[in-house]
Amino acid sequence: MLANQTARGIAFMCLAVSLFPFLNATVKMLGADYAVQQILWVRYLGHFVLMLLIFLPFHGLNLFRTDNLVAQLIRSLLLLGSTSCYFLALTYLPLTTAAAISFTSPFMVTALSVPFLGERVGPRRWAAVAVGFVGALIIIRPGGDGFHGAELLVVANAVFYSLYQIMTRRLAGRDNPATTITYTAIFGAILTSLVGPIYWVTPVVEIHWAMLAATGLIGGLGHFFVVKAFQFAEASVISPFAYGQLVGAVILGFFIFGEFPDLWTWVGSAIIIACGAYITYRETILGRLSK
Repeated sequence: MLANQTARGIAFMCLAVSLFPFLNATVKMLGADYAVQQILWVRYLGHFVLMLLIFLPFHGLNLFRTDNLVAQLIRSLLLLGSTSCYFLALTYLPLTTAAAISFTSPFMVTALSVPFLGERVGPRRWAAVAVGFVGALIIIRPGGDGFHGAELLVVANAVFYSLYQIMTRRLAGRDNPATTITYTAIFGAILTSLVGPIYWVTPVVEIHWAMLAATGLIGGLGHFFVVKAFQFAEASVISPFAYGQLVGAVILGFFIFGEFPDLWTWVGSAIIIACGAYITYRETILGRLSK
């Protein structure tokens, strides 16, 4: 039974991992013709509609019942900030570079869990955090010829996303997971609706309508699959599969945009993945020992 549960968790994570590179590639292509504000608006609006279709028939109006409205708002704002920085960065950076730098968020979660969650981080995890950030610096190479300011937007994205994950931990067990993921979409849709229409450009190419709609569908399903994955399996089992996004980014970046990572991007990515996997492993071991 446990093996079946774990297999389902891995399957859901693999589904999410297979979707996110397509979302990022779609955003990068659309960014050549449309403002990021418009893309964000459609992405969150589509996410919200999808969550209603999935959850409303089963939960009714109880889907919107929460005693943690302020926390839900803060969490939603953090994800919106993360998504905004990442989408804007994608208009300038190769898919693989953006994906690799974004994987520094587990290191930030570990570091920020000390002041925000009161958790204790031992020397081994601090060492993994430090080495992981070295991996990011190898990719970014500030001051080098290949440095682009948009790489700092991905760093900002990782900061926002790590704080978003910390808020998600705080809300765990306090609200229904369906309520939490729906509120993420609600606030994102409301806030982007205040700005998105100002930048609206009506697509004249039919495929662009489909691509805009796909951002909401893929984004919503991707986050839904991640939530389902963690419901069925432990983080130590499924989290390493998230790094599969790099494979998708490399493949799509090469075949769609003619991009291929240089040696230092590969080296930095390997360091980030190794350190991130180690942190997940250590946190799981410590979690078991504390029970």
